[in-house]
Amino acid sequence: MLKIQEIREIIKLIDQSSINEFTFEQDGSKIKMKKQSQEVETVVRNVVAAPPVEVVSTQPQPVPTQQPVQEASAPKTEETKADTSNLHKITSPMVGTFYAASSPEAGNYVSVGSKVTNDTVVCIVEAMKLFNEIEAEVKGEIVEILAENGQLVEYGQPLFLVKPE
Repeated sequence: MLKIQEIREIIKLIDQSSINEFTFEQDGSKIKMKKQSQEVETVVRNVVAAPPVEVVSTQPQPVPTQQPVQEASAPKTEETKADTSNLHKITSPMVGTFYAASSPEAGNYVSVGSKVTNDTVVCIVEAMKLFNEIEAEVKGEIVEILAENGQLVEYGQPLFLVKPE
């Protein structure tokens, strides 16, 4: 059975992600979480020979507010769309946390204007305490960085736009 601190961490991660439903089974125990409007409902069941015990905990969660970060890119013209059509997108190969540098003290792997090759490391995506280096896989120049340091990213989410050479 998971410890209460581990369950709290799972609740926090689910709350911060776009996942609406999560189920976890281990050693005859089952945890099922569902997001409903502004609440996260947690159901813990022990599946053993005895009748199941069900604990339901509902915690109100704050409603995320819109960040004004995307205001600069909101008014896109057809000319801007045409420019991005020839750009290569470096996408996240997994769900995890985006890091622009190897440590808080180190400089970012790349910035806008950086030249990259196929094997240039552009960022790290951390998933389940494993730090995965993400390579550019294309030769070119970084045009735009689409993720913030420490941001949760989804599988297939674009992280960088690269102008291929």
